[in-house]
Amino acid sequence: MKSILKTCTALTMVATFTGQVAAQEMLQTLGAGEGEVSIVAWAGYIERGETDPNYDWVTKFEADTGCKVSVKTANTSDEMVALMNEGGFDLVTASGDASLRLVAGKRVQPINTALIPSWSTIDERLQNAPWHTVDGVHYGTPYVWGANVLMYNTEVFGATPPTSWNVVFEEMNLPDGKSNKGRVQAYDGPIYIADAALYLMAHKPELGITDPYALNEDQYKAALDLLRVQRTLVGRYWHDAYIQMDDFKNEGVVASSSWPFMVNVLVAEGAKVASTFPEEGITGWADTTMLHSEAAHPNCAYMWMEHSLSPKVQGDVSAWFGTVPSVPAACKGNELLTDEGCTMNGYENFDKIRFWRTPTAKCATGECVPYYRWVSDYVGVIGGR
Repeated sequence: MKSILKTCTALTMVATFTGQVAAQEMLQTLGAGEGEVSIVAWAGYIERGETDPNYDWVTKFEADTGCKVSVKTANTSDEMVALMNEGGFDLVTASGDASLRLVAGKRVQPINTALIPSWSTIDERLQNAPWHTVDGVHYGTPYVWGANVLMYNTEVFGATPPTSWNVVFEEMNLPDGKSNKGRVQAYDGPIYIADAALYLMAHKPELGITDPYALNEDQYKAALDLLRVQRTLVGRYWHDAYIQMDDFKNEGVVASSSWPFMVNVLVAEGAKVASTFPEEGITGWADTTMLHSEAAHPNCAYMWMEHSLSPKVQGDVSAWFGTVPSVPAACKGNELLTDEGCTMNGYENFDKIRFWRTPTAKCATGECVPYYRWVSDYVGVIGGR
């Protein structure tokens, strides 16, 4: 809850985003590097070999460009928006539930794709994606994408993976004969309301939900009611990847929404966990490297964006985090990812993922509940209201 409360103030100017954003002036030419670049990023996105020496896509960049990389880890999209509003950073690896808020709040600037030689190598499904493109103007460089998986304890569930999200939404006895109460987790970002809506799409079709990010009042109320039931089951609302991993290892947590990153790290450590895509579907994220509107080091920032699109970096990041590269060429010939890695991480599931997107008052179905209410109401749910 603390992470949500910290970022509520970041929402005031973007409570209703219509998509009508005047483009700022974009950089026209690149100069010499300024010697440093600062990045707000998800955990595991910017590695220099400190966690595992095999995963290092920072050291060579620094040597080649002279741009020293500093990283501020953010645990939620709201925290990323808050940090970018505060300023002092050059880049952010923003998911779709943050990117358009940053555009609407004029916290990021348009990207001159002509200054990024590898732009043409980006997956065509991502080049003009609506979470970073407004009125034909690009506000970032695609990084990697992936899904919010169901991570589960293989000793509890046995050889048969859970097939439904009901193991985290409804009270029940799990295959080990014990209740799931107190042994499951939920994400503490307000965007998790969409996961509840996605579950209801399958189990309460009479609600008429067609888009988990575009909910009318009745649909929204039903999602909140489901989350209030879940509140009685949840042992912890997670946002810190490493704390969640510790909870699975040491605190008796056996099922939760998670990221492939945590699954991969735990499996590598020998933990009895695995992940699955439940039958109701999955939400996910397609992340974009975006340039702050007042970036102090734009030349180093552009150099990093170009570096981030190299097949080597794309493959290494995807192997480490369990994501899919934005550059298809990375799917072949990467020793860490292997030639099977893109398929394993869901390359063919792009059209099945409901990618994070900021809910707005005006939506395709008419009037919808805007994101600022998702924030305040989810705080209430976590607080037991």
